[in-house]
Amino acid sequence: MGNDLPSHTKGEGAAPLLIETAHLIVGAGPAGASLACFLTQHGLKGIMLGAARGSADTPRAHITNMAALECLRDIGLEEECVNAATKGDDMLHTRWCRSMAGEEFARTYSWGNDPARKGEYDAASPCNHVDLPQTLLEPILVRHATLHGFSMRFDTTFLSFTKEPGGSLVSLVRDNLTQQEYHIKSKYLYGCDGARSQVIRQLGLPLIKKPGQGLAINILAQADLSHLVEHRKGNLHLVMQPDEEHPPWGWNAIVRMVKPWHEWMFIVFPSPGVMIETFPTQEEYLKRVRQFIGDDSIPVKILDVSKWYINEIVAESYSEGNIFCLGDAVHRHPPLNGLGSNSCIQDAYNLAWKVAYTETGFASPRLLESFSPERQPVGHGVITRANQGLRDHYPIYEALGMLDEDLSVRRKKFAEMSASTPEGVARRERFMDGVKRTSHEYMGLGVEMNQRYVSKAIYLEDESERQSLPEDPVLHHEITTYPGSRLPHAWLNTRVPGKQFSTIDLAGHGKFCLLTGIGGEAWKSAAATVGKSLGFEIAAFSIGWNQDYEDVYRDWARRREIEEDGCVLARPDRFVTWRSKGMISNSSEKLETVMKEILGL
Repeated sequence: MGNDLPSHTKGEGAAPLLIETAHLIVGAGPAGASLACFLTQHGLKGIMLGAARGSADTPRAHITNMAALECLRDIGLEEECVNAATKGDDMLHTRWCRSMAGEEFARTYSWGNDPARKGEYDAASPCNHVDLPQTLLEPILVRHATLHGFSMRFDTTFLSFTKEPGGSLVSLVRDNLTQQEYHIKSKYLYGCDGARSQVIRQLGLPLIKKPGQGLAINILAQADLSHLVEHRKGNLHLVMQPDEEHPPWGWNAIVRMVKPWHEWMFIVFPSPGVMIETFPTQEEYLKRVRQFIGDDSIPVKILDVSKWYINEIVAESYSEGNIFCLGDAVHRHPPLNGLGSNSCIQDAYNLAWKVAYTETGFASPRLLESFSPERQPVGHGVITRANQGLRDHYPIYEALGMLDEDLSVRRKKFAEMSASTPEGVARRERFMDGVKRTSHEYMGLGVEMNQRYVSKAIYLEDESERQSLPEDPVLHHEITTYPGSRLPHAWLNTRVPGKQFSTIDLAGHGKFCLLTGIGGEAWKSAAATVGKSLGFEIAAFSIGWNQDYEDVYRDWARRREIEEDGCVLARPDRFVTWRSKGMISNSSEKLETVMKEILGL
């Protein structure tokens, strides 16, 4: 079907306008817009709807991690995103302090900046963390999608869908400017419409809900604080005033850099257990923001105030038939660990190639059934970790004496932090242990990179039982070629040195990729033969001494977990789908068997 083709126009007494397209994406945030981008990589076109008048107007999500940047790198957007973002040097620390101008209680390295763990981060990916607010990310994604074949309809509300007998989906939408309602007929419907997803609601996908952790208030403000962070750079500053009076709605705050160093988000939390029924005035918000800054001489302008609830919700399944839901529609959680928009992008990257291979006939529709089994466990892990990250801060609150309602008690407990007494020693130890524990949030490389896919799109018949994840799988990344894991990164070069590139740059690009080494010529021949039989290219490269590419640091040799003449097969989303430890006599037959099983043929 074509894109944006009106079947008939609306006249007096006529049925609503009908437009036909293969792919209808509801939602233009990180999930919907990145999905559109990844679909266009495969030459697919469609329509994307956004209920708002434009892209994000507040900088909600902001941490963009290595796993997400690898996805964007595959479609040539990494450089543009990095150029628009705040680089890692300005994300150096997370701090605990009385105010931005006041005394500092502790600080920790964050987002890959700990010198003791730099090697671990370098080994995990060719990409680095950046701070890219949603206000800057979304326009990049939407522009790329529209330039490559997707039509964008902002200010358009998705109302409902119906299923036709032949399997088509007809969605009723409303143009909010004209109030005109019209229908869009599509083969696929993608619910990327956030935490209040109408697609999820109508589809009736069951949600796993745990009790939320209350309310938070976002106060977006302008204030030049450059002189306050000159020697303590960081994009997150946790402000706590245990020995001072505070309004019930403004117990403490996370002061988050939006634009260094003059635009900030004050994420304000009420006192534990307090229900806020009457919200503050603009003047009260401004007063509290000034207290969090700690210097009344600094001009402050409040740009926006919004409220949100701390959820712990994940859908039991992400899809039904040709309707797929992803992003915040299926996993809702606080922003701790910075996993939100990153998970949205990875949901989309996982799904797009499967849709494309199904549409071209390279795979059967069975391949699409692997989306939910692969991504739902990831979403469940994300909401669990993010909420645990919030709970991990409570030992810090307790050590500082913040949890008592009585101000005199809080002052007594906080004073013990300075006391040369057994009680003071114990309180300081609890505080520092709490700060150390937050490394699971601010240096959680493992939770970002350790996704393990188990589905029919992963071939495990040749594998023994998988080893356990690292002892601390939140902190530490497991580098492995065991099927279901992301393809390991290793720097490569040509025989005559040029610009280095990563193993992951060989993979992706919408193709399956087979990597082998010396003695693996038969695998490359098998890839050509099987690819021709299946109707598409399987990229194949040999890595090693005098091969297609040089393993200049010997990192691939240490990380591949196969012999030189073995092979590793990566899917278009750069996850390992199968490997052979060494050469086998029936290489072509085996590779064809594996490919057909993965593709459901």
